[in-house]
Amino acid sequence: MSRLKELRDTLLIGDRTGADLYGRIFVVSAFGGITNLLLEHKKTGEPGVYASFANASSDHGWLEALDRVSQAMRAAHADILEHSADLLQADEFVRERIEGARSCLFDLQRLCSYGHFRLSRHMMVFRELLSGLGEAHSAYVTALLLGRAGVSARYVDLTGWRDEREFTLEQRLQVAMEGVDLTSELPIVTGYAQCNEGLMAEFDRGYSEVTFSRLARLTGAKEAIIHKEFHLSSADPGLVGVETVRKLGHINYDVADQLANLGMEAIHPQAAKTLRQARIPLRVTNAFDPGDPGTLIDDAPAKATGAEIVTGLPVVVLELFEQDMVGVKGYDAAILDVLARHNAFIVSKNSNANTITHFLATSLKRARRIESELAALYPSASVTARSGAIASAIGRDLKGQRVLMRGLQALDSAGVEVQAAQKSSRAVDVQFLLHPDDLDRGITALHAELIAEENRTSIAA
Repeated sequence: MSRLKELRDTLLIGDRTGADLYGRIFVVSAFGGITNLLLEHKKTGEPGVYASFANASSDHGWLEALDRVSQAMRAAHADILEHSADLLQADEFVRERIEGARSCLFDLQRLCSYGHFRLSRHMMVFRELLSGLGEAHSAYVTALLLGRAGVSARYVDLTGWRDEREFTLEQRLQVAMEGVDLTSELPIVTGYAQCNEGLMAEFDRGYSEVTFSRLARLTGAKEAIIHKEFHLSSADPGLVGVETVRKLGHINYDVADQLANLGMEAIHPQAAKTLRQARIPLRVTNAFDPGDPGTLIDDAPAKATGAEIVTGLPVVVLELFEQDMVGVKGYDAAILDVLARHNAFIVSKNSNANTITHFLATSLKRARRIESELAALYPSASVTARSGAIASAIGRDLKGQRVLMRGLQALDSAGVEVQAAQKSSRAVDVQFLLHPDDLDRGITALHAELIAEENRTSIAA
């Protein structure tokens, strides 16, 4: 979104004229970095307004964080809007939203100074309110930019700002789209939608894609398209080399689910579920390469077997060894209860007669708390948590490709020690447990063997 002027000249308008400009709906996210400033930095954890308010509710340190948001929003649209009237409108929009949020937080802080009110009960509502500010700003600025270019763009605000009505997500979308003429208007819709379900509570930052998928289903879209800054490729180009990766072109929802499980989301799994059930194909394109059709995601089976993408992520290896586990039921259930209580995402797991191992996408600090709780629950067991990494080869159909054996050989040749490996019976993915320092080398070696080598073979043939 921070490259909005480029998007105007390629994706939003490009060479379209007249009726060709319409018949589309755009669901937008916030400008780059704004959500981090509003909540907390997604990668580093640096506190934004939300985290500052939550951690220091008795003082006004969060005010400085809110001022930083205001400055960042103004700087973002100042780089995009050129007409003075548009700049004035955007500045006023930011002022009204920021001042409204400021007043709300003061009132909340004052209310919770009384013993009958607990701040913790209101924090998720507060998080929802802040989340909507970023998308509302970017959608408003986008509509201004397009309007100045002669496009009949309509700003569609789903954030519930100063709206006393209560809606489910479906109702919020229906009311917002009433009266919109898709043949002559281009709706610019906020990715965040205020609703009774509470999108942040269930999907956290994946809410934009959930809104996007539900809107596609509501309007009976012919196709849903996610525009990214890059093509969906067979591996990270920065890791294995731009000249080595290939654009995927066509995968299915099964592969998309495996990617999401490894933290490389083509689309949020719940959004994918909505589109899949509505039989709406999904396309992932490079927004800055509008002539390329990108990658289609549907339910079609693969025309040929083989790995299509190699990726991976750091994990925490949580291992519970209990010599007396054999023949006793219930160990798995109790462990899962603890993991759910600590909100630890399970990437993968395996077990044998006396050992259950979970591979978790969580912090080592949180894993230590889980480790302590399980040790108290099973005093005769040995419970350990350590850092690891999973590298995975994924494809719609891996049958007959000896991916596990070839992967092990490739990793051994690259000097990468494999601590464990497993292949699912459905033959859609193979996972290799590595030392965290070996993850990048492991992905590079697997890609060279399973994908780049296949490319060379097919070209030679």
